[in-house]
Amino acid sequence: MTCTRASAAGLLVLLAVAVPTADQGVAAPRAIVAEYDGIVHPIAAEFLDETIARADTSGAAVTVLVLRTPGGLLDSTRSMVSRMIAARAPVVVFVSPSGARAASAGFIIALAADVTAMSPGTHIGAAHPVSGSGAPADETTAKKAAEDAAAYARTLAEARGRNVSLAAEAVTASRAFTDREAMGAAPPLIDLIAQDVPDLLRQLDGRTIKRFDGRSMTLETTGITIERVEMTRRQRFLSTIAHPQIAYLLLTLGMLGLTVELWTPGAILPGVAGGLCLLLAFFAFQVLPVNTTGLLLIVFGLGLLLLELKVPSFGALGVGGTISVLIGSIMITRGVPGVSVGFEVLVPVVLALAGIVLALGRLALTAQHAPAVTGAEGLIGEQGIALTAIDADRLGQVRVHGEIWHATSASPVVPGRSVRVAALSGLTLLVEPTDPAHGGPS
Repeated sequence: MTCTRASAAGLLVLLAVAVPTADQGVAAPRAIVAEYDGIVHPIAAEFLDETIARADTSGAAVTVLVLRTPGGLLDSTRSMVSRMIAARAPVVVFVSPSGARAASAGFIIALAADVTAMSPGTHIGAAHPVSGSGAPADETTAKKAAEDAAAYARTLAEARGRNVSLAAEAVTASRAFTDREAMGAAPPLIDLIAQDVPDLLRQLDGRTIKRFDGRSMTLETTGITIERVEMTRRQRFLSTIAHPQIAYLLLTLGMLGLTVELWTPGAILPGVAGGLCLLLAFFAFQVLPVNTTGLLLIVFGLGLLLLELKVPSFGALGVGGTISVLIGSIMITRGVPGVSVGFEVLVPVVLALAGIVLALGRLALTAQHAPAVTGAEGLIGEQGIALTAIDADRLGQVRVHGEIWHATSASPVVPGRSVRVAALSGLTLLVEPTDPAHGGPS
């Protein structure tokens, strides 16, 4: 009887070791959640690539991109879409929170996702392409770009089983859709409406999706663990300055700083700050498309403003320079589709730049033409008092600026009389009397 009980106890121990409990079973599924709010450019593509790579290497069940964007560059958009299609884990694009939008390039990214979701009060669409250089395109070129983007949108919508005609209209007719409109279309443009990420993951549980290659897959998100991924400090910094408005302000401050340094050599701080701002602006323009004509117009306008200081043009050069800088600023800040710098920013900045350049230039020219007040040149024309008798044959002494100098004079000067410094020879002053009763000026 004792042996039987011992054998039964041993069997229970073996079963406990061999059969895993619920807590010892397969690890809970994981969701990689990344949030991006900004322009679609190479930094955004780099962030999404790192996020998907992390999800694929960690065996995550799903990747969620919480997206808010006004638009961006088509090349970066295509890179992001290609990376999403090649991802091992399904990619969910979630336009959230309420009041957010995924316009222009963001609409294409949402179409390419395995699952597209929106929060109440959000909208997507208005994906009509514009010239990346900011310059107006001719009708034929604009039509080609629109048709190319529309075909791209139709391809993504058809592969994901979404409304193909509405996807094309978002490009060709710049249509935008609210969450209800996108969900209520037949077939719909999106898959879900969710309040937040936890609500989204609850609705995804048990949902069967179709991958881009045609494979079907059922999502299991019960008890899923959320792991959030954030941009690195480098990516946040570069993403901030790679905004047309920030890049333009950096360019303006850089040119202003170098102008101040040129007019006041040795100030150091304006030159250092201006050079740093220009370098940051040039980096931003490497990320953003740059209109060369606009940049040349800004440089030309600054040249006209500087010429206004030296050429009597009755303000024509100054007005022309200001207009040139304004037109160049408009062209250079229209480089990102869906994102532009408003006139409420451009006009005050241009007027302030023109005013500061002209004011500093006037001050510099006035200082250059002002008589010297230090050194040997600063003594010419100064008045002093004769301490001893002075004439052409006798070297005397005078007090000038509180200092006693040896002096000589072509006209006789008696002690105590006022004299004026006419010239300087070494350490000897050539003076002349200022009182006509005691010898007129030579």
